[in-house]
Amino acid sequence: MILDRNGEVLANNAPTYSLEVIPERTPGLSKTLEQLKALLHLGDDDIRRFHSLRQRHKGFESIPLKVHLSDEDMARFAVNLNKFPGVSIQGRLVRNYPYGDFTSHVVGYVGRINEQELQTLDQAAYRGTHYIGKTGIERTYEEQLHGKTGYEEMETNVQGRSINAVGTVPAESGYNLQLSLDVKLQQTAYQALDKYDGAIVAMEPATGRVLVLASKPGFDPNLFVTGIDDASYNTLQNAEDRPLYNRAIRGHYPPGSTVKPFMGLAGLEIGGVLPSERVSCPGFYQLPGQEHRYRDWRKSGHGSVDMPNAITQSCDVYFYELAHRLGIDRMHDFLGLFGFGQKSGVDLPGETAGMYPSREWKRKTRRQAWYPGETLIAGIGQGYVQVTPIQLARAVSILANRGKRVTPRLVDKLASTAGAEYENPNAANDGAEFIKVRDSSWNTVIQAMIDVVHSPHGTAKGIAPGLTYQVAGKTGTAQVFTVRQDEEYKDMHVADKLKDHAWFIAFAPADNPRIVIVVLAEHGGHGGSVAAPMARQVIEQYLSGIL
Repeated sequence: MILDRNGEVLANNAPTYSLEVIPERTPGLSKTLEQLKALLHLGDDDIRRFHSLRQRHKGFESIPLKVHLSDEDMARFAVNLNKFPGVSIQGRLVRNYPYGDFTSHVVGYVGRINEQELQTLDQAAYRGTHYIGKTGIERTYEEQLHGKTGYEEMETNVQGRSINAVGTVPAESGYNLQLSLDVKLQQTAYQALDKYDGAIVAMEPATGRVLVLASKPGFDPNLFVTGIDDASYNTLQNAEDRPLYNRAIRGHYPPGSTVKPFMGLAGLEIGGVLPSERVSCPGFYQLPGQEHRYRDWRKSGHGSVDMPNAITQSCDVYFYELAHRLGIDRMHDFLGLFGFGQKSGVDLPGETAGMYPSREWKRKTRRQAWYPGETLIAGIGQGYVQVTPIQLARAVSILANRGKRVTPRLVDKLASTAGAEYENPNAANDGAEFIKVRDSSWNTVIQAMIDVVHSPHGTAKGIAPGLTYQVAGKTGTAQVFTVRQDEEYKDMHVADKLKDHAWFIAFAPADNPRIVIVVLAEHGGHGGSVAAPMARQVIEQYLSGIL
């Protein structure tokens, strides 16, 4: 089984009944299948799957024709049993996912073994099952969950028929897996996204244990277990909101202003910037000798701002100037220390790395020179910069830890059926590496993030009332398309699918971080008003149980 941190069942094996056929005991197999199709309303997909399974088995082996028989189907077959030699009803265990779409992208699902998998599998080890982990935890930990097949050693004749039992090797059950995930918190996060597609990732910064990994929309993984029909699969595959796509580990998005705390650290550590150094923000920025204006999100500008104010109020012009001073290659190297442009290492299949650009990257991939304006745009998390929510959660964890690197991890423990427990053997040896940053730099940036939530000028001040602890956060609004110089975004009639993505990153309590959270609401518009309240729901629920 797969369990959450509190023992809630996320995947188990439910008893069911299946209609099974032994081909060599079934005279007139084709006619029998046609009669069963009419009697039990079988679909063409059921017949195709049966023939596919038949090719992998001997004629005297029992092959499932339909799984999950209803009581009505069993009754209808029972009264016609004498008409179908070689056909019977058998009890089996089938994988079941009680939380459905809430955990579909984390737990994943099992499905029938296909031809490609047969080429690489130890077929003897899978003679006892037709199923294998396809996605999520089910796939990553297939070997541990599967166990070892039991078998009898038999003396057979030249046709392969058993004559005499020689010996028996008992089966060994697979391990139960206990995740660090809190399924109640996962449900809260999924429901907090409300009408928005997107992702929420939460983790313990000290350990890397993942508390929430929600990608919305999800799907019902139970549909895949015994074989999804073509019409249902095509509906999922072609849906505009892409329910099969795990946004939390595969979705690439511009991070927008959520990069500004990391840019601030880069300025303090490698850019020679002082926290008190001020930049004038008239509402736009111009490179020396150029007419093009790089706009600030506030049309009237922020006036004269230092670094703490620039983070708190999310002043774009300050970070344009900082990016121009640092240059793209130094930005690339420093933010790479926090995992930008790299996989997080979470124990799920299919994770992608995101992208943080450099001169060399553009020269190799685009065969083009790097332009100064592209550096400015990267400085506010736009342009070529792309992150995944899990990657950003790892970066925020390192920030909350003041430099301690951790790897996100979902599986906490493995437990045998005998009751013995083992720590996850795949867990990384975290905490050995630290990013060397001066305490004063950490203090400056983290205090500015606290002010994002708790000061009158903070972009997420709306979530502060009623909090009994401090939250360090940063909002982000990431453009989906480029606005021309002569246009103003807020005056444009923009379709929902072209609205900005809303981000919020945070950790709490700020003085002793117990939870890190990253919220992405696709086309949500504003991080402060849309994404930050979602994060507060999750933070409050989690901390209410441990503070």
